[in-house]
Amino acid sequence: MQGFGGCMFGKLDWYPMADSRPIASFLQRHFRHFNAAALVDAAEGYRAHVDGGGKMLVALAGAMSTAELGISLAEMIRQGYVDIISCTGANLEEDLFNLVAHDHYHRIPNYRDLTPSDEQALVERGLNRVTDTCIPEEEAFRRLEAPLLAEWQRADQSSDRYFPHEFLYRLIRSRVLKEFYQIDPADSWLVAASERDLPIVVPGWEDSTSGNIFAAHCLKGDIRNVHTVRTGIEYMMELADWYTANSEGSGIGFFQIGGGIAGDFPICVVPMLEQDMERPTPLWSYFCQISDSTTSYGSYSGAVPNEKITWGKLGPDTPSYIIESDATIVAPLIFQYVLESAGEVGVNG
Repeated sequence: MQGFGGCMFGKLDWYPMADSRPIASFLQRHFRHFNAAALVDAAEGYRAHVDGGGKMLVALAGAMSTAELGISLAEMIRQGYVDIISCTGANLEEDLFNLVAHDHYHRIPNYRDLTPSDEQALVERGLNRVTDTCIPEEEAFRRLEAPLLAEWQRADQSSDRYFPHEFLYRLIRSRVLKEFYQIDPADSWLVAASERDLPIVVPGWEDSTSGNIFAAHCLKGDIRNVHTVRTGIEYMMELADWYTANSEGSGIGFFQIGGGIAGDFPICVVPMLEQDMERPTPLWSYFCQISDSTTSYGSYSGAVPNEKITWGKLGPDTPSYIIESDATIVAPLIFQYVLESAGEVGVNG
């Protein structure tokens, strides 16, 4: 099968279960129509893209780190199926929060029934809720603050400047947090990324808890140079250089989880290079978005892929997919499908 880029229908064959590919075989057998079929098509397209020598950007919006997407994403990074990540400041730091404070998280299964008074009781216990999961302020934010402040101050005193993700890489590599690990670091996507020195862009980092803490320490005078942490404009410049160096051949795919700035920021690098720099630039060569936003033309999060053609981001022949579903369900299935399906692309069509 093909997605929006192809308009071809695949045959609906029966696929027996295979012990070596349990998830992929299950999906091929049962996920045949509508969003389910789009999931399989997108997974096969991902696999075909990377098997053909293409690189892949993964954009993380929402609360994917608190949803523990690292369990599947970390292995994708280790296996070389992710080449660069764009994420919110929250997703960047929350993977590390989960690494050092997992045992103190609280799950609230009946979160839909909470009253304002219930919410106030949570905050009085130092718990910040994300859907059904409460992040413990003292064990997560404050445990990270002291060693992170030390890294910021070292850079400030030596007039060095680093990106937000580079400061966290330095923390991980220093092993100063290792005694606090409460999950297997193999399940941390940030640990896996640091091991590969994976490029990351973090637009709008200032909006994160760590960004707020950095601003507070600048206001207190603990950090003299507010530019010790490099900016979003510098991230775009780094991304432009990376895209230019890696977009030849099979090109770069774009796998977007959710909407917002994590996706909007990096996808614009192509029209920026083409239109503002007047530099001939290949378009993104694969596109998939997992979103539960209402489909809406003119909306960043809800627009269908073909609208991006008019903005110089995708082409009419770009393999493009949209899966209207919950990313916490869909993304791990796609990642596992890709991991299990080496050398078996196109089994549906």
